[in-house]
Amino acid sequence: GILLYGPPGTGKTLIARAVASESRANFITVTSSDLLSKWVGESEKALREVFRRAKQAAPCIIFFDEIEALAPVRSAEDNHVSERLVSQLLTELDGLVKLNGVVVMAATNRPELVDPALLRPGRFDKILYVPLPDLSARSAIIKLYVNKHPHDENIDYLRLSQLTEGYSGADLKGVVDRAVQLAIREYVELKEKDGTEPKLRVEHLLEALKTVKPSQGKSIELVRSTQTQQRFGVS
Repeated sequence: GILLYGPPGTGKTLIARAVASESRANFITVTSSDLLSKWVGESEKALREVFRRAKQAAPCIIFFDEIEALAPVRSAEDNHVSERLVSQLLTELDGLVKLNGVVVMAATNRPELVDPALLRPGRFDKILYVPLPDLSARSAIIKLYVNKHPHDENIDYLRLSQLTEGYSGADLKGVVDRAVQLAIREYVELKEKDGTEPKLRVEHLLEALKTVKPSQGKSIELVRSTQTQQRFGVS
């Protein structure tokens, strides 16, 4: 198993999808709403069905999004549903029937809430940290989203990436979306005056940065990263 952890919006789910696409394997996404049920035994049955389908569709990747909701740390005060679900997941991961051709991946932004039994070797033994994008990555992400719209060819992506330190990929998408709204508003207001065409410019992106702020501060990211490394011994 492979566990991806990091701040929200850094693309953990996209990484799992990219792995499935590049490997040409079948891909099954599982969320807490797919499994949790008020009826006794239904949650465990749904989890068994997921693994049964994966074995039939092998090679296959099972991806658990927000796994801390499915397998939280067990305690004496815990409810029986989550405890049974964690036990069932442990059984499926290293039970009597081997998962031939099946790879299990999971993502979380709160790894300290995941039950430690899942993190031992043989289960989710590969733990990878997905950080916020660096300077070059931010420039590439902004350019990727800008290229989806009519835009000025003279946009300085390096300058924009320098101004967006601490932004996640989702935050950068929000900046471009806001800039597009500003460009459309400007076009609606001016088209009858000078006949300008709607086009995204660097001025719109700079204005968008004034209202779209990073959702995850760099200091918070470093604290979470350090705490997790100390607890789980990963990097």
